[in-house]
Amino acid sequence: MNRVTALFKIKYPIIQGGMIWNSGYKLASAVSNSGGLGLIGAGSMYPDVLREHIQKCKKATTMPFGVNVPMLYPNIEEIIQIIIEENVKIVFTSAGNPKLWTSHLKENGITVVHVVSSSKFALKAQEAGVDAIVAEGFEAGGHNGREETTTFTLIPIVREKISIPLIAAGGIATGKGMLAAMVLGADGVQMGSRFAATFESSAHDNFKRAIVDTAEGDTQLTLKELTPVRLIKNKFFNDIQNLYLKCPTPEDLKLLLGRARAKKGMFEGDLQEGELEIGQIAGLINKIDTVDAVITEMIDEYNCLLNSIDSLRI
Repeated sequence: MNRVTALFKIKYPIIQGGMIWNSGYKLASAVSNSGGLGLIGAGSMYPDVLREHIQKCKKATTMPFGVNVPMLYPNIEEIIQIIIEENVKIVFTSAGNPKLWTSHLKENGITVVHVVSSSKFALKAQEAGVDAIVAEGFEAGGHNGREETTTFTLIPIVREKISIPLIAAGGIATGKGMLAAMVLGADGVQMGSRFAATFESSAHDNFKRAIVDTAEGDTQLTLKELTPVRLIKNKFFNDIQNLYLKCPTPEDLKLLLGRARAKKGMFEGDLQEGELEIGQIAGLINKIDTVDAVITEMIDEYNCLLNSIDSLRI
C-alpha cells in the first residue's frame, strides 16, 4: 500500500480525471469498482444533475469515489453544499485558489486534492492544507497551465518542493507511463484521455472514435488569452488559428468560442464545430475498451516491467 492507496482506501494508485462531458457516474463507478478512484466531473453538470450522479454512483459502487470541482464555474457554493449533503468523502479542486474551500471541505470530513501546473501553485495548495496534489503537465487534454511544463519535468520539481502525496497527470495512459511517473517521484497517476475512450465514458461515440483516430501532432494548446486548452485539430480549431492571423482581442476569441462548444463536440458528437479536448497521449490509444480492461492491462504491464527492471541496468 502506498500513500495514495492509503489516502483514498483504494487498491491501485490510479485516479480517473474528472473530465467534463466524459465523467458521469457510470465511468466513476466503473473505475472505483476496478480498483482505482473514480471521479464525477461536476464542471459540466448543473447542481441538480450533480446530485443525481452522486446518488446513482453510490448505488453503482460500494468503493470510494469523489467529485472533481473546477472552482471557476458558477454555482460553486451550491455544488459544495450538495457534495457535503450527499456525504461525498473525496473532492478534487482545480482552476482556482485552494484557500477558498479547502478548510470548509476538511471541516466536513472531506479529503481534498488540488490540481496544479507548477511547483509554485503546488506549494500554495500544500500551505492551504490540501491532502494531496495532482501535478499536471501540459501534455494533458482540456484546460491546462500557461507554463507549458511537461509532466516529466514537473513531477520531480514538485516532488522536491512538497511533502504530501503527489499524483502525476498528463500524458499517462499505460503501465510504462505509470512506472516512469512513480520513478520520478509520484505516488500515483491520474488519467483522463485513456478513460475518455472507454465504453463507460459519457462522451459521444463520435468523440471516442476521434480519440482512437488521433495521431501524434493532432492536438495543440490554444486560447491562452482566455484559458489554455488542448484540442484536436478540427474545423473549429482551424477557425481559431485563422482568427489569430487577424490579431484578435480576447473579446474576439470569446465571440468565436461562444457557448457550449465542449458539449457540442464531446457530448453531442459534432466533430467539426465542437471543442474536442484530449491529451497528446491519444496518439497511443488505439481502441475503445472497458474500464476494467484498461486498468487490468495497465497493472499487468506495470508489474511485468518491475519484474524485468534488472534488464535496464547499465
